Amino acid sequence: MILMISLFLFSYVSTLQIGPTSFAPIIDAAIDIVEKSNGQYHVLVIIADGQVTRNPDTPPGRFSPQEQATVNSIVAASQFPLSIILVGVGDGPWDAMQQFDDNIPHRAFDNFQFVNFTKIMSENTDTSKKETAFALAALMEIPFQYRATQGHQFIESTAGPRTRPLLPPREVVDHDNSVKSFQHMTSFESVDKSAPVEQVCPICLTNPKDMAFGCGHLTCKDCAATISSCPLCRKPITTRLRLYS
Repeated sequence: MILMISLFLFSYVSTLQIGPTSFAPIIDAAIDIVEKSNGQYHVLVIIADGQVTRNPDTPPGRFSPQEQATVNSIVAASQFPLSIILVGVGDGPWDAMQQFDDNIPHRAFDNFQFVNFTKIMSENTDTSKKETAFALAALMEIPFQYRATQGHQFIESTAGPRTRPLLPPREVVDHDNSVKSFQHMTSFESVDKSAPVEQVCPICLTNPKDMAFGCGHLTCKDCAATISSCPLCRKPITTRLRLYS
């Protein structure tokens, strides 16, 4: 699972868009999911390319509106069996996220963990060691957080009034529906000859792409078994990840 997340993050980091950031909406949405599951324990993983937005005119010692909303949501989430892992994949700076990790008061339990993915993966060491370090940093507090949730009676009324998450914009819903439709079409064993070239193996030009490499490129599993370097970027293949529709 951690290998899959690491490979995904390598590919995802270059696609992130920079803009004003508040993690309150996604945390509130996660709380809503926990409530609807009758209080089952959940882990929310947030992948971000920057910390919570702080306006230049915010006085020292005060929170910006985005920071305050994020803090309030993290505190509210501690009233539920929910752990939050924030993975930083950009250059930061990440000082505010570290403060969130260490200094948020008034919580039922320590429910927030920040992991600097970029720093870990930039270390001059083997890829396997970096993946292990990332796994340790991301998951080291989960057992303690889970145990803490078992010692509390999480009742909806204890959280008090809070903002309910809004539905996604219509264009986002339409995009997600189109992605689901595409995944359904590619779940067949064979690929239609009229399918876009981007969806078939670049080696045999027949089978669907269902094997990913550490460099982010893909081929079919049959061709992947016969090569030791990526056919597109020529980098040695050190990581293989089977993809399923």
